[in-house]
Amino acid sequence: MTGPSEVAASLKDHASAESGTARPDVAPQEHPQSQGAHSEAARSAAPQSEAGPPAPLPSWIPAAENEWASGPVAAPQHPDAPHFAPPPRGTMPPHAAPNHGVPPQSLPPHAGPPFGAPQQGPPQQGPPQQVPPQGGAPQHLGAPTEFGAPTGFGAPPQFGTPVAPQGQNAPGLDSGMLLRKARRPPRSGWRRTVHRISGGTISPSESRATVYHDELVRQLNAPVHGDFRIAVLSLKGGVGKTTTTVGLGSTFASLRGDRVIAVDANPDLGTLSQRVPQQTSSTVQDVLLDDQIHRYSDVRRHTSQSVSRLEVLASERDPATAETFDEQDYRTVIQVLERFYNIILTDCGTGLSHSAMDGVLDLAHSLIIVSTAALDGARSASATLDWLEAHGYGHLVSRAVVVLSGPRRGSASIDLTQLAQHFLARTRAVQVIPFDEHLSEGAEVDLDLLAKSTRRSFVELAATVAEDFALVGDHRRRDNVDPRSAQTWQP
Repeated sequence: MTGPSEVAASLKDHASAESGTARPDVAPQEHPQSQGAHSEAARSAAPQSEAGPPAPLPSWIPAAENEWASGPVAAPQHPDAPHFAPPPRGTMPPHAAPNHGVPPQSLPPHAGPPFGAPQQGPPQQGPPQQVPPQGGAPQHLGAPTEFGAPTGFGAPPQFGTPVAPQGQNAPGLDSGMLLRKARRPPRSGWRRTVHRISGGTISPSESRATVYHDELVRQLNAPVHGDFRIAVLSLKGGVGKTTTTVGLGSTFASLRGDRVIAVDANPDLGTLSQRVPQQTSSTVQDVLLDDQIHRYSDVRRHTSQSVSRLEVLASERDPATAETFDEQDYRTVIQVLERFYNIILTDCGTGLSHSAMDGVLDLAHSLIIVSTAALDGARSASATLDWLEAHGYGHLVSRAVVVLSGPRRGSASIDLTQLAQHFLARTRAVQVIPFDEHLSEGAEVDLDLLAKSTRRSFVELAATVAEDFALVGDHRRRDNVDPRSAQTWQP
């Protein structure tokens, strides 16, 4: 190991070889790595040159390795040298100053005593320790440093991946903010043609009719609390009551994801089962006699299903047996169906005084009164409302929806606007179903074969009925309470 006297001699020989003399009032610049190995006596023994900058150190003197490293710095190996930590980022170390003619700057207060100063206390024993860098926690992207100056956008973090500063909430993973949603192509009309021809480059916005239809579909998909029961009735036959039941039920079944069923409660040989493909010969009487209905598949074998997913439970075909279907039988059937279906429609007969009608009206959450756009049909519908109010069902009348079956084009002379205003004074809404050739056939109903105006009318009717879904959830009427006891009709 080279001693201090040899180092001083080498420095003296090296300095004498340089031209000029050093300034007498400026001490020569010492390399920071060599300061811990030389004493004050060695530095005072070295002669000062009279002029010129200090000469570079010989190559055999070890230079600083990885100057100004950002990681932890190992303590000096010499047992008499003090342990220190490097100054924080943003300050220039003494040995890195470009001007060799300026005296070395003093170390910061936290950096410990300078090299060569006597160490306070006993020297540290054992292997060298790693000292963490000053300044606390590592600075992250965009976070201010300990001196107040921000690192700026794009500054790399010191350790690992950047995280949110402590005490601040990280931005949420909201799909609306992170995902760039693709625009759905137009579904019909010239807009779809333009989109297809342009290869998706041109995507016109949807028409107002499409936006209106989408809003109706959103409304009719309102959630149902438990089950919702709709009664379709009229005092006059041949006004489109069964057609309205199938059209409304098919619309609900095709646009909703839950189960929808229509029950034929007409004791006079109802034709509801003839409007869908017949898949079984079971009727309401078979459901009453089946005491092994525990799952949906058990009740499904008694129903027929249309292409729209609407299921139909047929009425008894024998007139003698059909007359025996009373109020208690209807309640029993509904108790079975409400376990497996969300929307239950009942196609009623024309005889409102029939025994089963007491159960139908008592369990119904909503009424649909069907009438034709003719004077006799309108009078029958108005008489139906009068009968309901007279028998204690005024609460159903105020929330009822009147359906006007439109006549064949060019054959009506009645003012539909005035007729609608008459019923609006007593009910909640009026919906006109225009005449449709497919519906007039009296056969199986397929929604895809309906005219656009007819299908849109059924969607509007379904959206109107769905407005009461939330009311039933908040104010569900008990099935065993007779609402007629709460009101008295005044002639």
